[in-house]
Amino acid sequence: MPDDQELIRRIAQKDHLAFKMLVDLYQALVLKTCCSLLNDRQNAEDVTQDVFFQIYKSAPVFRHDCRLSTWIRRIAINRCLNFNRDNKKFRWLASLSRTPEEELRGGGALRSSGEDNPESVFRENERRRLIQEAIASLPQQQRTMLLLHKFDGLSYQDIAETLDTSLPAVEACLHRAKANLQKKLSRYLKNI
Repeated sequence: MPDDQELIRRIAQKDHLAFKMLVDLYQALVLKTCCSLLNDRQNAEDVTQDVFFQIYKSAPVFRHDCRLSTWIRRIAINRCLNFNRDNKKFRWLASLSRTPEEELRGGGALRSSGEDNPESVFRENERRRLIQEAIASLPQQQRTMLLLHKFDGLSYQDIAETLDTSLPAVEACLHRAKANLQKKLSRYLKNI
């Protein structure tokens, strides 16, 4: 197995086998990142394909000034942000097409907690829905950093490298994100 530098060099030379190796190595990472930022599996899969197309096109300009995984995650984040920006006007239309039952379940994104008690299931789904809405209402930068930290498990340092920002900026942004979430959720979580 070639190292990251050799792999990207071979991809820059249009080596399809090297590209397949890269996809095999990083597909799970990219899909997980896209799923956490887009909150929709189908859109995440589409954006994941776009990410790998961008990697293939951009391989010749990779500067090796960061880890390959950091560069790939950065492309994934940027593609997700672009997707969200470009599709913002169509989200309200999709929400209109949901049935009331789907709305209650959060469009199918929520799951049963495994309990048989319908009231417990309802409360758990309601709690998840409120958390999802609160996260979705955060400013884009706060939401992105929070999702990378809490759902993708990135350290503050990894987030700083991925987003090409300073560690203090990440710390401050995540502090604001947590404070905003606490403020948004405090009154709801007491009742659930």
